[in-house]
Amino acid sequence: MQVFGSSGTRGVANEELTPAFVLRVAKAAGTTWGDGHGGDRVAIARDTRYTGRMLADAAASGLASTGADVDRLGVVPTPGAQAYAEREGVPVVVITASHNPPQYNGVKLVGPDGVELSVAALEEIEETLLAESFSVAPWDETGRVREIDGVGRAYVDELLAATDRETIADADLTVALDPGHGAGSLTSPEFFRKLGCRVVTVNSQPDGHFPGRDPEPVPDNLTDLGRLVRATDADVGVAHDGDADRAIFFDEHGEYVEGDATLAALAAAELEAGDTAVSAVNVSQRLVDVVDDVGAELELTPIGSTNIITRIQELEANDRHVPIAGEGNGGIFFPDYRLSRDGAYTAARFLELVAEKPVSELVAPYDGYVNVRHNVEYESTAERDAMLDAAANQANAADAELNTRDGYRLDYGDAWVLARPSGTEPLVRIYAEARDGNRAEALASDMYEALTAAKADA
Repeated sequence: MQVFGSSGTRGVANEELTPAFVLRVAKAAGTTWGDGHGGDRVAIARDTRYTGRMLADAAASGLASTGADVDRLGVVPTPGAQAYAEREGVPVVVITASHNPPQYNGVKLVGPDGVELSVAALEEIEETLLAESFSVAPWDETGRVREIDGVGRAYVDELLAATDRETIADADLTVALDPGHGAGSLTSPEFFRKLGCRVVTVNSQPDGHFPGRDPEPVPDNLTDLGRLVRATDADVGVAHDGDADRAIFFDEHGEYVEGDATLAALAAAELEAGDTAVSAVNVSQRLVDVVDDVGAELELTPIGSTNIITRIQELEANDRHVPIAGEGNGGIFFPDYRLSRDGAYTAARFLELVAEKPVSELVAPYDGYVNVRHNVEYESTAERDAMLDAAANQANAADAELNTRDGYRLDYGDAWVLARPSGTEPLVRIYAEARDGNRAEALASDMYEALTAAKADA
């Protein structure tokens, strides 16, 4: 696909992702959905980004021009918008750049079943977009726009109904929460309080400039949360990204918990023999070990929620049970609940485990690995292609098992390294994992040096 990547389409707002572009995307979606796919009525949601309202206005105009009525949901977490889609049976355009820096924005497309669109569905909309074969309604048949109130409250109510409130409330937990000024600021504090937790917050004011921290919940951005956990003697720290479809955790000592360790702990609680877990090609050995221990199976996809969703749907169509899926970035699916990444729901499921055992003990079995990540920016396709050629050369010269499902993953048995282009930013990402930190750093550094040298020569 040329337009839609691993999780929608994104770019710097008003430069790459302009109102004119969003208008065209909305017209393409409205045209496609209006052809018997539930597009007579479409909803629009957004996160807190400064440019969100501007781009949502463009999307509303584009949809209305195709004849679709538009429900404006306002600021709501992406999983809350997906819940609305499923409840009302309408597709949703979500204006969000998720974890990207503040200057970015983007578009995610959700079907009337509440699930992000499959690769095939996105390709159909992209074909309409590139051909500019848009439906144009007569002036007196253009869509009407209405504001919808209470979407966040309804989302919180659904979360509460799906969670073991009694177990969590009885544990008398203190939760330190950092929603990062994003859409989760409007729902997660209330949700955790209604679960019976004492909630203390940082960066909890919705603000599209993200003054306290960047939206991506990575260690360098979460120092305030670690301090808050320690200062308040909290049992757990929870952080979201900009649209609150991720959850990252800190333990009771204020120490960052690797997302891969969280996924492994949740998988150990969910999986049974014969089940299937789905993850991406950058899967940690932690999850591989859990799957092997319980006698389940593991399916790998290219990185990105769209790819994981598509594979889950294929497996379930063949009567395979997938109770958990996701990546180590905090984006986790519980398909028996809903086929969406939901940071608040993920946190609640983790709190059910924390009610029985401290976080540090929960993740201790999965602490024996070290993860290293580097990003290499590029300014042109020539630089990107040169770096990917260098990764291919590294792979060909290495005594390792090669996986090219998404980029180049070199598996050495005791460790692995992966280089792949980001689906959402002009970056080539490098991941490495090993039980020994020096080994992981050496693998990542070797790949990094090869790629930066190739970029300089491009």
